[in-house]
Amino acid sequence: MPSRASAADHGAAQTARELCLTMESNTTDPAADTAAGRNQFGTFGGVFTPSILTIFGVVMFLRAGWVVGEAGIGQAVLILCLAEAVMLCTAVSMAAIATNTPVRGGGAYFMISRALGPQLGGAIGLALYLAQTVSVPFYVLGFGQALVRAFPAVQPHFLPLALITTLLLFALTYLGANLAIRSQYLVMAVLALAVVSVLGGAIGRFSPATFAANWPTLYSTREVTFWGLFAVYFPAVTGILAGINMSGDLKDPARSLVRGTMAAIAVGFAVYLAEILLCGGSQGRDDLVSRPYETLLANALFGLPAPIMAGVFAAALSSAVGSFLGAPRVLQAVARDRILPGIGVFARGSARGDEPRRCTVLTLIIALAVTWVAADPSSYRTFDTIAAVVTMFFLATYGMINLAAFVESFGGNPSFRPRFRVFHWSASLLGALACGAIMVIIDPLPALIAMVVVTGLFALIQRHRHRGAFSDARRGFLFSLIRRCLQALDTMPADPRNWRPNVLVLSGDPGMRAALIRFGGWLCTRRGMMTAAEIIPGLELHKAMQVRQASIAALRQALLDERIAGFPEALVTRSLDDGLMTLLQTHSIGPLKPNTVLLGWPRQAERVPPYMNLLRTIAHQRRSIISIVEKRHPTPLAAADRIDIAWEPGETGSLMLILAHLLTESWAWKRSDVSLVHSVPTVAAAAEATQTLHQILAAGRFDFKVDVRVADTPAIVATANGAPPPRLLMVGFSPPKEADAVRFFEAMDHLADSVPTLMLVASGGGTDLQA
Repeated sequence: MPSRASAADHGAAQTARELCLTMESNTTDPAADTAAGRNQFGTFGGVFTPSILTIFGVVMFLRAGWVVGEAGIGQAVLILCLAEAVMLCTAVSMAAIATNTPVRGGGAYFMISRALGPQLGGAIGLALYLAQTVSVPFYVLGFGQALVRAFPAVQPHFLPLALITTLLLFALTYLGANLAIRSQYLVMAVLALAVVSVLGGAIGRFSPATFAANWPTLYSTREVTFWGLFAVYFPAVTGILAGINMSGDLKDPARSLVRGTMAAIAVGFAVYLAEILLCGGSQGRDDLVSRPYETLLANALFGLPAPIMAGVFAAALSSAVGSFLGAPRVLQAVARDRILPGIGVFARGSARGDEPRRCTVLTLIIALAVTWVAADPSSYRTFDTIAAVVTMFFLATYGMINLAAFVESFGGNPSFRPRFRVFHWSASLLGALACGAIMVIIDPLPALIAMVVVTGLFALIQRHRHRGAFSDARRGFLFSLIRRCLQALDTMPADPRNWRPNVLVLSGDPGMRAALIRFGGWLCTRRGMMTAAEIIPGLELHKAMQVRQASIAALRQALLDERIAGFPEALVTRSLDDGLMTLLQTHSIGPLKPNTVLLGWPRQAERVPPYMNLLRTIAHQRRSIISIVEKRHPTPLAAADRIDIAWEPGETGSLMLILAHLLTESWAWKRSDVSLVHSVPTVAAAAEATQTLHQILAAGRFDFKVDVRVADTPAIVATANGAPPPRLLMVGFSPPKEADAVRFFEAMDHLADSVPTLMLVASGGGTDLQA
């Protein structure tokens, strides 16, 4: 069945990915770690060996020669250097995180979730589990392909052979990681003999003329491209996650991870570079392109192909064992973190060694199903698509490791003190960007599928509102980012073009004044900031903090109930005036100071004098004032509701237009019409006023209506008495003097009887219609 063999070869070439050899007991509970009796491996056995076994995969034997033949020696070296640069950035990021935080079960998942949060970490972890699980059939079929080439008589039994191999690998891993770890030294010895046979045979046949002929690029078809070759070759150099996944079983993780990983990268680079140079100088281009594996066998050291064939078998099977060991441990770590409900059944490990046997059984079921489907020649196209998506999951994991290190370092958390000093956040950022770019370059469609899957898992975890028992670095990163932005913002002078509402809502008890919080949220939708504050006067000191915390909690809950993005604040002071002065002067973070105060309206006559004094205090501090007056509970907003602005020239008129625009940007008022209302005594004056107001609106780029009325009464009276009245009437004012306070209150209170909602506006400056 040549078609099956060909597809298995192609699948192995496409998907010889970095398969995390997660050899640790993989428990996120320290007590469980102790009970499990963790191993104490050193640098060579615990990090270098599993990493180099994954790096020396089947691509080295089956497809590397083809890449050299198509790309030429020079371009092949460039491909190798680019791939190794990405892996080096990832290794540096991994070493920084691993030497800063003890990494327990889950390997890459553990690192990502503790830096970027449980949602993204869980999404990557579940995707990584699926990728590792599906990788088992790819390596098994790669092993089958090599076996068929060596022994053509077994070709009719390809599928049964693949299924039996999968079951044998399951038995090996189900018995425990210790047995698999002990077997890796034998596997590495076989691989070492295979590498010596390949390189030794190439040295004996090296020819400068062949080297010169194979140096330039000469693609055999138009379909072959540089990035296509890169996509095939890139998986050959990956494998560094094997070390980090062993961290829970290392005697000295910080020391072993750095030395073992860097040594594996160095040895892998040296061997692959030697393979490119020596094979490129000893094999003809036609042989490299058309029959790379057969040529490799023919040119084996001493003419003995058996070591190379054994190396291919060992590479495929060791990678499959690595996936069988790694995938269940990732799932077990995710389950133990309670990322999603219903997967807790997979958290339990065995009594001895804490082996994730339930997860291993699930991995077997998935692997057998994929093997059965993938071995069918009619499904090869689907098989290749799955292979490409699996590649994207691994690349996404590498990218997230880099991003995790970048977030930790750039965030500047004092707790980030890695003992690996050869690190800078720029390398992590470069590695993350490179992984993202490689995903798109290799194949945009599988990259999109992988992103959709990860996004879906992220949304699923987010929906269940996971509240894990571990912290992450996101808060520190955001703090650092905000600090830098605030420092930059503080150096820039304020100007009307960049005016945004920063509203301090004096909401008091949110249960009594929910309308104030709603208006604050509507005005600040996507454009500004809002703080809901309560001033609590006259409390004794021993009660102050308890009452303040309760008030902040109530305000926060009110914001959540209204789905409004805002900040709660409460202040305990001797008096209301003292509290307001304190808030206006001190409530800020650098340049972010409230420029607008939104408050309600007094309901008792005895509250009028202190209320008017409050308005004068706010105006004296050069803050704009918005006072919401609602004499009765308004009906729900409707599409026919309109906003009327009683026009007056000056800064207050400008502010009212801007506030009306902000309201119509919110979901509640977006279908409402806004009318600029003005009264004039004569018809002649009406035409002139209409033209002037249209010019003002055009200059300010407002799509509002103009309503000029010929009447002896002021515009506020005319619009309030209209039929029907507006849902919201905006009126400008100036805080009255003490002698005029009662008269002003009575006039506005009477006006509020005619409309559902009255908004009194006084500008504190800083706005410009033409900005």
